[in-house]
Amino acid sequence: MSQAMYDQDLYRWATETAGLVRDRRFSEIDALHLAEELESMGKSERRALESRLVVLLVHLLKWRHQPERCSKSWRRTLIEQRKQIAKLLHDSPSLNAQLSELTVDAYDSAVRWAADETGMDESDFPPTCEYSVRQLLDAEYYPAASTSGSSTSG
Repeated sequence: MSQAMYDQDLYRWATETAGLVRDRRFSEIDALHLAEELESMGKSERRALESRLVVLLVHLLKWRHQPERCSKSWRRTLIEQRKQIAKLLHDSPSLNAQLSELTVDAYDSAVRWAADETGMDESDFPPTCEYSVRQLLDAEYYPAASTSGSSTSG
């Protein structure tokens, strides 16, 4: 299979490569690009999980720091993000081992996003994530209101 097809029509390249694999015509496979695409798929799953964690963390932070603004929409977002995270972890269980690391990375983004949405300063939020992985994934967990009293409108 040609480099040109890979560069010009990735979908066609992928479907034809899948056909070659199914037919066990391994000598015709563009192995270099196939390896790159497989690695990319794994990275994509990891990025999807981190993205879901960011959204989940944003809403947990807002829930904790602006309890007076909690809404059905926030609750639905928490439910949906947890559901999608569970699906990702079911489909790619090896990502479970990376949850703690991904949560640390996601938390920084979540704080910036939550600060922007709430009108609060980033320094109003804890410097590190206070939620355990278990709490993040627990469909019944909703954080208690912050006792710092630093709720503003936004």
